[in-house]
Order: sequence, then C-alpha cells, then structure tokens
Amino acid sequence: MNIPPLIADLALILISAGVTTILFKWLKQPVVLGYIVAGCLVSSQISLTPSVSGASDIGTWADIGVIFLLFSLGLDFSFKKLLNVGRTAIIAALVIVSFMIILGFLVGLAMGWGITNSVLLGGMISMSSTAIIIKAFDDMGLRSQKFTKLVFGILIFEDLIAIVLMVLISTIFVGKSFEGTELIYGILKLVFFLVVWLIAGIYFVPIILKKAKNVLNDETLLVFSLGLCFCMVLFAMNVGFSSALGAFVMGSVMAETLEAERVEKIVRPVKDLFGAIFFVSVGMMVNFTVIIEYAFPIFILVLTIVIGQIVFASMGLILSGQSLKVAIQSGFCLTQIGEFAFIIAMLGTKLGIIDNFIYPVIVAVSVITIFITPYMMKLTEPAYNFLEKRLPENWKKHIEARATAGKSAHNENMWQVLLLEILRIVAVYSILSIAIIILSINYILPIITESIPGIWGKILAASLTILFIAPLQRALVAKKNHSIEYKYLWAANKFNRAPLVILIILRFTLAFGFVAFVLIRTFNAKVGITVFIACVIVLLMMVSKRLKLYSIKLERKFLHNLNSREYEQDKKVEKESGYKKGLASQLSSYDVHLVDYIISQNAICIGKKLKDLNYRKKFGIHIVSILRGNKRINIPGGEVQLFPLDKILVLGTDEQLEKFQNEIKIESVIPEGANRNVSIEQFEITANSPFLGKTLENSGIREKDGCTVVGIERNGISTMNPESQTIFCKGDFVWVVGETESIRKLIAKEDSVTVMEEC
Repeated sequence: MNIPPLIADLALILISAGVTTILFKWLKQPVVLGYIVAGCLVSSQISLTPSVSGASDIGTWADIGVIFLLFSLGLDFSFKKLLNVGRTAIIAALVIVSFMIILGFLVGLAMGWGITNSVLLGGMISMSSTAIIIKAFDDMGLRSQKFTKLVFGILIFEDLIAIVLMVLISTIFVGKSFEGTELIYGILKLVFFLVVWLIAGIYFVPIILKKAKNVLNDETLLVFSLGLCFCMVLFAMNVGFSSALGAFVMGSVMAETLEAERVEKIVRPVKDLFGAIFFVSVGMMVNFTVIIEYAFPIFILVLTIVIGQIVFASMGLILSGQSLKVAIQSGFCLTQIGEFAFIIAMLGTKLGIIDNFIYPVIVAVSVITIFITPYMMKLTEPAYNFLEKRLPENWKKHIEARATAGKSAHNENMWQVLLLEILRIVAVYSILSIAIIILSINYILPIITESIPGIWGKILAASLTILFIAPLQRALVAKKNHSIEYKYLWAANKFNRAPLVILIILRFTLAFGFVAFVLIRTFNAKVGITVFIACVIVLLMMVSKRLKLYSIKLERKFLHNLNSREYEQDKKVEKESGYKKGLASQLSSYDVHLVDYIISQNAICIGKKLKDLNYRKKFGIHIVSILRGNKRINIPGGEVQLFPLDKILVLGTDEQLEKFQNEIKIESVIPEGANRNVSIEQFEITANSPFLGKTLENSGIREKDGCTVVGIERNGISTMNPESQTIFCKGDFVWVVGETESIRKLIAKEDSVTVMEEC
C-alpha cells in the first residue's frame, strides 16, 4: 500500500516536533525554538535525518497555520483593547516602530542590501514577539507587575501596525512602486474595509450567536467560528488584501462576543497544531550555508534589535510620562522578534520582492533574540540601578517631572473635543453609507430592474437604497448638535455660532450628496430635479421622529454588542463576590485600589479628627470606612476621630498608601477578601443629570448621598482625587465609593432623570 506523500510528511513533521518540544520544555526554553529546530532536522539540508518530500504541500498547511495564528491573535486582541491601552502605549509603540524601521533601513543600506530589502528589514525587526513575551512573563511570574500592562499595550498596537505593514506589502510592494497616491489609496482602502467589516461583524455576529445559543455545543461553535474565519479570509483576498488580515479581523469581531473565551478555548488545539506546522516550515527554510556566510550581519542585527528596542522603548515610555524604572523594565522585555517577522519575511519571499538570503538570516536572528529574552528580563533591575546612579540629577528630575505631569488633570479644549467627535461620526457613517450604496448598485439594482423593468423597478431600487442609508444620514447630520460642547461653544461666544452653523450645513450637504448620487445613478435625472428631490428627502429624514428613534436604537444595539462581554463579566463577578469588581479592576489599571489596615495602639493619629489629619490633602488617600468593634462607619465625616485597633478601609495608589503607612503606625494589614460593606461604582453624567454643571463640593454627593467621589474620567483622561471645585460635565464618568445601598440610590437618582437623547 502506497502512503500519500502528504501523510508521510505530516507524520514526520509532527513526530520530530513532538520530540523537540519535549526536549525544549525540559530545557525550559520556548517551544517555538523546538519547532524551528524540528524544521531544520526534517529539511533536505541534513542528510542524517529523514527529509520532507513535498515542501509545496507543507507550504499550504503553513499558510493555514498563519490563518489560525492570526485568528487566535485577533481573539486575544479586540480593537476595543486598542482604545483602552491609552496614549502611553500608543506613543511608545509609534516611537519604537518608527525608529526601528529607520534603524533597520539604515543598517540594511550600510550592509549593501538595497532599498527594498532594507525597508522590509526595518519592518521585520520593529515588531516584538507577543507570544514569546507572554510566555516569558508567565514562566517568570511577572504578569501581575505594573509595567507588564504597558508592555501588553505596546504589543497590541504593534500587532495592528504589523497587520497594516502586511497589507501595504501586498498592495504596494508587489509593483515595487512607492508613489504617494498609491500609498494613500492603499491606506484609505484598508480603513474603509476595516470599518465596514468590524461594524457589520460586531452588529450581526453576536445576534446570530445569541439566536443559535441553544444549539451551539463545542463542535458546532468550532465549525461555525472557523467557517466565519475562512469566509472573511476569502472576502479579504477577493478585495486585494492578505488572508492574514481577514483572519485577524474576524478574530477581533469574535473577541467582542459573549462566546469569545469559549471560542478561544476550543480553537486553541487546532491553532496549536497548524501553528506547529507553520513554525516547522519556518525551520525548513533555514539555510545553514547562508547563516554561516552572513554570520557577521546576523550578529549586527541582533545587537541592533537589543540596543534599539531598549533605547527606543525606554525613550517612548519616558516621553509618554512613565518613570525611568518602568521604561527600562519595558525596554528590556521587548528585545526579540518573532511571529510577524517570519510572516513578513515569508510574504516578501513569496512575492519575490526580497532576496532569498533574508529569510534564513531573519530566522537566525529571531532564534537568538528569543533565546536571550528571559535573560534580558532578569537584567532589568541591575540595568535600572546602574543608570539611576549614573544619570545626571537634572535628567532624573526632568524624567520625574514628565511622569508627574502625565498624571495631572487634563484641561480640555471644547472645540477640539467637538471637532474630533464630528470627524469620527462623519467618517464612520460615510463609510457605511458608501458600502451600502456600492452593494445596492452592484446587486440590488440589477436584480430589481431585471425582475421589474421600467421606471417602477428603478423607483423600488432607489427607495430601498435610500431607506437603508436613511438612519445613517440622519445620525450623520444630527449627532452632537445638542451636546454639551456644542451648547457651551454657542453660548460662550457669538463668533462661535457661524462656524457651528457651517458644521451643520457641511454635514447636511454630505448627506444630500449621498442621496443625490443614488438618484442620479438610478434615474440619470436632470440636476435641478435631483437637487430638489434630494433636499426634500434629507429634510424629511431630519424631522422624522421614527427615524430618529430607529437611528438611536441601531447605535445602542451596536454599543450593547460591543460591551456585552464586559457586562456579563461584571454581572458574574458581582453575583459571586457581592460587589462590582469590574470597576475595581478598572481602577487598578490606574494603580488605585482598596486596602484594609488596623490602627496601632501608639499611632500618632489616635484621638485626632479626620478633618485635622487631612489625609486626603496630605497623601491623596481616602478613608472610606472605619470598623470599630461591631460598629461600622462608612464614608466618615471630618468630625470622626480615629482610635486604637480601628479597622480602616483606605483607597489610594501604591505610592500614596506606602507614604501613608510610613506616616502612621500600622498594626497589621487585613487579608484580601475581608468582609466589607462598601463598594466602588461608576456612573455617567448625562445631559439631564442632576449633577451636570455643579461642582463636586456643591453636588451633595458626600453630604446628602453618603458617597465620596474618588475619580473622574473625561475624554479618556482620568483624574484621581479631583479638586472640590471640579465641575461635572456631560460625558464624565464618575467613580464613587460608599455603602452599597447608598450607591444604589445615587445611581437610581441619576438614572431617573436620564431620558433618551442624542449625543
């Protein structure tokens, strides 16, 4: 019986991969290195071991492996995470990628590798390995440390940049053209399809999963999820993008669903299998002759990556307002290249736009940098101590000043906020309108006009198209016209009114343009008639209350789908623990948390009133509860005194709590999870909120509602311990601490006056 070559090759690959992974696990080295070594062993270059006969077939399986890797990466990614990583991670990632691409380009040119090779070399060495860093953090027990959150944020943004680079390589470098118009077209095309895919996916996929929930066991969910993945892969390839982009986008869509964790769990074995084949195929492409010949360039590239990542990552984090220690810790963790370097190198080789020697060189560089990653992480503390002792004092003061300034309150610019929101609204709704019009022209119009010839068929086709885009046009024109920013600017200065009116006119003109285009494209009517009919239609859209409600309903459904995973997690945690831990974890991302202490019998604060101690001003902390015997005092007032053995619940950052502990003598710290009768909650200031326009001091939240405000988030900027004269603005998210019942009543008061409104 003849065994098909593909089956024999797969058996050889998996056996060799299994043996090498066991060996590398025993040596406490990354499994990825084991796969690459297995690929070297089964390649035709080593005569002592059996070799794979059908390399082209294995290449196809490796392509499937890339799809699963990117789908799994998307499941762990979520574009919403990108919005939550904050400006620190985004600034640092942009600094790292930009300077590493330039550095790689210059190093490539210096070694005589040519422009195209050097450009792609810069892209390959600019991306750190997400998989390797996560594995190293887990192995070394570093996942809980503060700097790791920043590293994950940087990796998230780098992954997105890598996807963009792959798309640009596929669309621009194929023709070896660097024309500005082609580059702009490629980026606009990418943005257009990303917006359409993500919004459509997040709107429809959760609805489908919810409807089919009762029949989705692990088997059907696996098949359905992978079916969606490959459907998006085909869609992406048909419009000129890579299969990797399609897989990544569908993974990101699935990441926002309630089934995300379950999908990730059941897909993992399939991903691991095909991922192993991919990394083995990477090892098969290693050319030892090339590695020996290019040993010196490999050494130079390793030094470039290690030194460049440390320098530019540290610089980016310091520029974004982080301390020297956090910057050094993060920089030393990013000193490797991994999966995206392989994928970009493989893509460039397949397209024939880089020389063949680049691939084995990059693989060798990646193997070396992955191998030294754990050792680089262990060097962070000695490196920081070395620099801290030798940096000039004025440098250290400047870095500390930037770190302090990064945490200060944000003084918003109303015009900037309004224009950015309007720009987002116009971009998103215009892209969706264009997508619907394109689908209508290519599919709806031909089908209807063939079934119903003549004018009535055209009227029906145009009516359906306008009906589909009507909620989008209504939102495009009307949203933000009643916002707090708009009203403030209108009332603040009469010279603001003309620009504000012009903004509405421009948005109305854009909506009119979409409707007019549909009419002209369908009827070929005269311009005058078209203009009149289009204006009437858009005006009817603006005055229709039903369309307004439907537009709001569509947006709320999308936002509910987008946030459904967080809603369910918070409900689950609240049910299990009795308080909102989702909020507590959100606060902890700003290094703020609750800690219980017992006052020592000889503490200097004994017998003194809280207003005299003034710990809020002195340390920035809040004493939110005092347990004295069987009596509990929640949100204590200024007249309350502290006594020996009082158990106090304190809210603050690590730094604030450390200073507080040093000031007063603490008997002991109550273990985590002790019974508490207070919790942390968050609510939003709406247009009809009873607190809108009031200062924190005059709001009565502490005196009347028995709660204390510990933080305000405004336009993505969080301020902990806001000043008493801080004014509440629409859209503010307010963190309050208090008794569970008091917070419930406070939220109920807020909700009772909240009505359906347009933002």
